[in-house]
Amino acid sequence: MAVIKLTSMDGQPVEYEDEMIGQGGMKDVFMSPDRSYVVAFFRDKLDYAGQERIKAIVGPYRQGIFEREGGDYWKELFCWPTGIVDQSGRLGIVVPAYRKHFLFEHGSVNNDVLGIKGKEKEGKWFASASNRAKFLDPKEKGDWLKHLQICLMISRAVRRLHAAGLAHSDLSYKNVLVDPSGGKACVIDIDGLVVPNKFPPDVVGTPDFIAPEVIATQHLDKKDQARKLPSTLTDRHALAVLIYMYLFYRHPLRGAKVHDTDASKDEELSMGMKALFVEHPTDKSNRVRADHLKATELPWADPARMPYTIAGPLLAALFEKAFIEGLHDPQKRPTPSEWENALVRTIDMIQPCSNKCEMGWYVFDNSRKPKCPFCGTPYQGKLPVLNLYSSRHSGTYQPDNHRVMVWNGQSLFPWHVNRKIFPNEHLTSDLKKRVGYFQLHQGDWYLVNEGMPQMHDIAAKKDVPIGGNIRLSDGSQYLLSRDEGGRLIQVQLVEG
Repeated sequence: MAVIKLTSMDGQPVEYEDEMIGQGGMKDVFMSPDRSYVVAFFRDKLDYAGQERIKAIVGPYRQGIFEREGGDYWKELFCWPTGIVDQSGRLGIVVPAYRKHFLFEHGSVNNDVLGIKGKEKEGKWFASASNRAKFLDPKEKGDWLKHLQICLMISRAVRRLHAAGLAHSDLSYKNVLVDPSGGKACVIDIDGLVVPNKFPPDVVGTPDFIAPEVIATQHLDKKDQARKLPSTLTDRHALAVLIYMYLFYRHPLRGAKVHDTDASKDEELSMGMKALFVEHPTDKSNRVRADHLKATELPWADPARMPYTIAGPLLAALFEKAFIEGLHDPQKRPTPSEWENALVRTIDMIQPCSNKCEMGWYVFDNSRKPKCPFCGTPYQGKLPVLNLYSSRHSGTYQPDNHRVMVWNGQSLFPWHVNRKIFPNEHLTSDLKKRVGYFQLHQGDWYLVNEGMPQMHDIAAKKDVPIGGNIRLSDGSQYLLSRDEGGRLIQVQLVEG
């Protein structure tokens, strides 16, 4: 096999094997000899605007994200082009190869009957109840906590794009690789990014993820002021759909309502002008018909059995904002930051299923008798719930609308100790270290202090030294830090 040698526009040596390994919608892909990157050539000649877009994405936008403090963090969340090559007028981009965990290790059932082992983990396999049940090897599926973590990673990546003034324009499960076994995600197809008011979108998006206003106005000329094109606001819709599908394995708008006997017209209306949330609380006309579902889709495809509210109150509120208030009013859609904040706090409210069912974890529903919504197993014993308060300028402690569920081995981190610390790309290695953990011993729960030098037992009026522990009791309060933004936790014991 011949190896072609080129030099990128910024003077870097580039090599690739002259055998095409894949084709996308717009590009032909070739692998480097060391398997560390690919070279993807555009099949059609790019116009001037297209060339300038690629140069901006590989140049200043890439530098702005990856060459600042914390830039290494984003290398996990984006597969970002690193160079541009020109081979006799044929333009190509150099892109890092996908990390190993984004390739199927086990593949499909029955000794990988579909032959997907070693191929990329495209999101479609994990966002469909039928695909998961019929095809995927159980080792590939991941549990519900990992799916929440995937949604957090995607939200964080989209937040960073938008902060840079970019829109993805085609967010979908085709352009996001996921690793449910490890709770990781990576946004791909970066070369089509939209720079608002500078580089317009090449595509309107992927069906199922295109915002209703884009579909409703797609018949208009691109220069028509009423025509809606991909932007950060349409990304917000696609992000909400992705999160919904990765948590419930169904689409939020595909219900039983029929708008037109013509299939293509019906599709245009149900995803566009007449789009309606399948779980709308007052308009039930687009409810899913359970008798229309296949056995392999159940129970997930039936919202009556797996309602969006099982994701907990924080995410439920954002689904309502995305698919009720903001469905036809783009400005009201949740931002990526809102999703990120809600997902961080929801992950703190997660509880392991005592039956160790397939989903493994569930979100505490604030009830006195919590049970796993996936298998119905009730919680047994004492369940400590920590309500977080933090100090304000007045020296008083106010509720943070943040709870931490306790389970054996559950950890406390610096962001639990101080409201001003948030788990994101800015965390230093010190701020990633565990500072305490919980342990169940002879029916009682204990918090062990590993790294909170200011921890104080309020009722006992005594400090808790590092290495010491406290037994959790109902109503007890513990100060974790005296610093500005420092947290106070109040224990609530729920009897299962």
